[in-house]
Amino acid sequence: MALITTVFFVLMLLGLPVAFAIGMSGFLFFMTEPLMPISIGVQKIATMSQSFPLLAVPFFVLAGHLMNESGITDRLFKFSYVAVGWMAGGLAQVAIVLATLMGGVSGSAVADSAMEARILGPSMIAKGYGKGYSAAVIAVGSLITATIPPSIGLILYGYVGNVSIGQLFLAGIIPGLMMMLALMVTAYLIARQRKYVVANTERPTFKALGIAFWQAKWAILFPIALVLTIRGGIFTPSEVGAFAVVYAVVVGFLAHRELNWEKLTRAFGHAVSDIGLIMLIILMSGMVGFAIIFLQVPQNISTWMLTGITEPHMIVLVILVFLLIAGCFIEATVLVLLLTPIFVPIISQIGIDPVHFGILMMSIVTLGGMTPPVGVAMFTVCSLMNVKVEDYTIEALPFLGTIIALIVFLLFMPDLVLFLPRLAFGN
Repeated sequence: MALITTVFFVLMLLGLPVAFAIGMSGFLFFMTEPLMPISIGVQKIATMSQSFPLLAVPFFVLAGHLMNESGITDRLFKFSYVAVGWMAGGLAQVAIVLATLMGGVSGSAVADSAMEARILGPSMIAKGYGKGYSAAVIAVGSLITATIPPSIGLILYGYVGNVSIGQLFLAGIIPGLMMMLALMVTAYLIARQRKYVVANTERPTFKALGIAFWQAKWAILFPIALVLTIRGGIFTPSEVGAFAVVYAVVVGFLAHRELNWEKLTRAFGHAVSDIGLIMLIILMSGMVGFAIIFLQVPQNISTWMLTGITEPHMIVLVILVFLLIAGCFIEATVLVLLLTPIFVPIISQIGIDPVHFGILMMSIVTLGGMTPPVGVAMFTVCSLMNVKVEDYTIEALPFLGTIIALIVFLLFMPDLVLFLPRLAFGN
């Protein structure tokens, strides 16, 4: 396993695409293992593509692009602006609320941060907000998509770890809303100190808020519909992905009347590109996943960790610290696919609910995308807004500290995470 890990990191440092780094590392295992025919490696790649639950990923990616083309983003922005634009640091508050609402549409932190960087970034800078502050609010705020359904990361975690995706979707709602509130408070305190201008000085009336909500109702109701249809047994997580595509098309063509053939084609084009990237990583990870199980890595790590520490929460805390460091160098999707088979058996053995752990894990590995040195969301926002990474990093520290503190709090308060799953599915 040490050889596979070393080769993977060397290839990553050389700039090889992640999927190929994983694939070449996986093939190396079959080439160096005398009792393991290389044909099994090819079979493992094919096996990963034959999963019915995995259909949820391309469906939700496509649905997210269709919704972005159907005018939903603009309506969510207007609702967020009316609801919180009057607060100190108004546009920063809008960015955080919009990230929460978009989490129920895109399911991707990178897609959400890129969208907000284009829409809100120039306006924030023009209104006198610091460049680094603006980029930090947008990038770290996109973390909320890691828990709000339909999070692509939660789907992958549930698939690889054999954990109920429906329960994961429900478990992510309260932590996602808590992240929103915690980031809003942090943005508010900094904005008050620096006297950043207010986007909309008038507090909204119930009428104005009601009108904005009504215009954005199809987007706001979307994640609620997903959870209810899964819990009601109407759809499986894979089937609800297909429902999401149909929902997006119907809303775009009939409700908003903004989706046309040109936008439809563009949405499919972007979706094919994103799906190809994600699925190639998933397919290549099949070989490494098999190697992890064959070499009994979970058992070895479990023995090592359980020998040194006995308190379950401290074991999880050590795992989260490791994931936080790993997330600074490796993309979240890769970590979920490679490390979920290792850590889920460990946390199950010590009595931690895998649904609870899944929310913590997705939050912490996605946070790596907002941190140096290779955070994808960070680089996306900084490049679109022409912000230096150093300026971003300094301004992001209070927001990153807030999120880390919240994750630690949720670790020791599992009932907050598991309240909705238990309410809907029972114990």
